[in-house]
Amino acid sequence: MPILTIKIPTGHSNAQKTALLKGLTDAVLKSLNAPLSSIRISIDEVAPENTIVAGVLGQPNALVHAALIVGRTEELKAALIAEIAKAVEQAIGLSAEHTRVLIQDYPTTDMGVAGGISAKAAGR
Repeated sequence: MPILTIKIPTGHSNAQKTALLKGLTDAVLKSLNAPLSSIRISIDEVAPENTIVAGVLGQPNALVHAALIVGRTEELKAALIAEIAKAVEQAIGLSAEHTRVLIQDYPTTDMGVAGGISAKAAGR
């Protein structure tokens, strides 16, 4: 049940954002082998004047929040982080140096799935 939200600076074209969404989907598929039907990804755009990185106002960066059902290994999470950074760089040209990934594991009781039930109730 990977759910990703990525914050990026405004100003990217629709084609770049589509490439980013597809690249992130592929990153999840490749690193976690998650079912395509369970992957959810959205983009939040942030005005450059609302971001500061290392004291530099407007420094382009990407911040990805990845919500996962508990149980993935450190190796799988490391692979996900690497694949996300690569997808961001390929889609919007932002160096992996400026991409950060935050992973949060949720117990199966704390994540809702299709049908309005918990992942646990769905047998996950």
